Amino acid sequence: MKAVPPHDRPREKLERLGASGLGDNELLALVIGNGSRALDVLEVANRLIERAGGLHGLTRIGLGDLREVAGVGRARAAQVLAAVELGRRTLVRRVAARPRLVSPPELAMYLLPQYGSSPVEQFGIVMLDTKMRLIRIKIVSSGSLNGTVVHPREVFREAASASAAAIVLFHNHPSGDPTPSPDDLELTTRMVNAGDVMGIDVVDHLILAEQQYFSFVESGRITQRWADGSR
Repeated sequence: MKAVPPHDRPREKLERLGASGLGDNELLALVIGNGSRALDVLEVANRLIERAGGLHGLTRIGLGDLREVAGVGRARAAQVLAAVELGRRTLVRRVAARPRLVSPPELAMYLLPQYGSSPVEQFGIVMLDTKMRLIRIKIVSSGSLNGTVVHPREVFREAASASAAAIVLFHNHPSGDPTPSPDDLELTTRMVNAGDVMGIDVVDHLILAEQQYFSFVESGRITQRWADGSR
């Protein structure tokens, strides 16, 4: 940092320009706090971003991976993960008002901050009442990067216990590509058919990936059932 003029150092620059005026590495440098004997704090920040494959990769990286970067020990790795989680939580809206979720984009905006960047595939359901208001969200299965195994019995047991009138299925693709696989298509068909038998509408299935999503309704693979939960 000695090579950087005092007024251009991250802390002083933030005071002058505000947080939005700092680069990714400068913001991360402020989170880390200090460099090491061999590297200044900006160099450590640059190496962290490179190790993560870009700033957004920090949402997917683990403690062990962070500690492999020179100049990053347990404390600094924990600081970075805590800052990332705080940022994620600021994007997740509170459920107190029981939002009414009546379209795929609204559901995607609600789910992506919490589940879109998970490094492990998770399958969950959004349970809705007759007015399409959120009852609760439940992760039904968590699996490896190769996928999860979900049975309709588990899904509809949860939905019935919550007295849900309709549900939205969702799962994430850690690969970053939300395109449905043949298994995704087969699972969706099974769930829709089971919902018809149970009297609980499956109004959509969203596949989440980073900041993208795929909607089975928007693609025409599920008949539109939004707005009132009826066909």
